[in-house]
Amino acid sequence: MKTITPIARERSHTLHFLNEIGQLAPVFLDTEIDMTRILEHRATARQNDRRYSFVTYVLYAAGRVLAEHPEANAAIRGRRWPQIARYRAVNGKLTLDKTLHGHRVVLATVVADLDRAVMDDIQAKVDHFRDGDPDEMPEFARVRALHKLPWPFGGAAFRAAIRPLKRRGTVLGTFAVTSLGHRPVDGFHSMGGTTITLGVGQVLDRPVVRKAQLAIAPVMRLNMAFDHRVIDGAEAADVLASIRARLERFDTELAHDVPQVAAETGQR
Repeated sequence: MKTITPIARERSHTLHFLNEIGQLAPVFLDTEIDMTRILEHRATARQNDRRYSFVTYVLYAAGRVLAEHPEANAAIRGRRWPQIARYRAVNGKLTLDKTLHGHRVVLATVVADLDRAVMDDIQAKVDHFRDGDPDEMPEFARVRALHKLPWPFGGAAFRAAIRPLKRRGTVLGTFAVTSLGHRPVDGFHSMGGTTITLGVGQVLDRPVVRKAQLAIAPVMRLNMAFDHRVIDGAEAADVLASIRARLERFDTELAHDVPQVAAETGQR
């Protein structure tokens, strides 16, 4: 007989999260992005001792796009009397592959105000959480405390933290990005508990057609899962198309400038 043991406490937050997002009505879209401009920008940045991850570019582009699509920068709650909150700040939830107390787990952080953040600020945040030790980082103190609670109390504490719409955009983010591009994964779909979740795959040289001619270009597959309760397919397709356009036509100068008109933070 196989040994049956309780799930590791270090993964309990993942189960609480999955239990909580069971009401989502996911629909899935995907596209391919020509990353030529991004790779050119990365090469130039390295010459100036700057390094940017592909996730940082996606967070940057999606933050600008979601500011232009407030219907998608939103959250919903309730079955009998559903309510929607639309957020003015665009906060991106980023998932992380970490080791906590010896267990490999998924942790998440929120990169705030992406509608006005510059590339260097986003990358600094990504580096901080990518390189930090979750056993010690104060940002994960609440997760570590959650793991110490008995299962029913842990679930109740998790629900109390993320259910109120007024603070969900801060605690859970207003959209999510998750990446397996550092592995041989072309694309995948994931639900981040937000209306929009982006799945980032690897960048590979692929055949493309340019001006009726076959060429080879670095291509990244970007997948989207969206909550059909909040937006419909046409709106989601517009969001995905706009993110693709921003990445394929990446503007080097604007990437390092704060927009002149910054969006107010908070909730409508």
